[in-house]
Amino acid sequence: MRSSPAARNGETPPRTPGNHHHFQSTVSAHRLRRLNSLVLLLRLFSFCFSLASAVFMSTNSRRSSWLDFHPFRFVFAANAIVAAYSLVEMAFSVFEILRGTTPLPEPLQVWFDFAHDQVLAYLVLVAEGAGAAEARGLRGGDTCTAGSSFCVQADVAVALGFVGFFFLGCAALVSGFRVVSFMISGSRFNL
Repeated sequence: MRSSPAARNGETPPRTPGNHHHFQSTVSAHRLRRLNSLVLLLRLFSFCFSLASAVFMSTNSRRSSWLDFHPFRFVFAANAIVAAYSLVEMAFSVFEILRGTTPLPEPLQVWFDFAHDQVLAYLVLVAEGAGAAEARGLRGGDTCTAGSSFCVQADVAVALGFVGFFFLGCAALVSGFRVVSFMISGSRFNL
């Protein structure tokens, strides 16, 4: 392929609509890939623990049903929502790793991730707090007897939800970093 005379003489070739590539060093590209892989891993852990919490809570019905207690319904719903959101975000992360671009326009993607991470992290934290308080309150009654695994399974579901919150909170920190980087430099990753 022949180069244009301007490019051969050391001048900058004219820009055409399809000829705009952003320069990115290999070190920067490697860091971006590592950050995207970290985000994918955080989202995977958040998905696994939130799904496990929802499953533990939904299968918890020996003598009493978890449906009889509103905080346990809240724990189930919040963890199911976070698991679904984490699954969608994992797909977005895989898309970003494979294609090198975000599925949505970059400003929208940055704010979408940050806002949803924040809202859902607070949602699951409040749900787990309510579930922990309800589980503790049941200890004095006849619901939690030595032969019943209802309270133990509720405690496990709440604990799994708190671990899911931890990973979602870490993902929220990374998405907050991306928002700040985007506001400062116009790119979601500025290293």
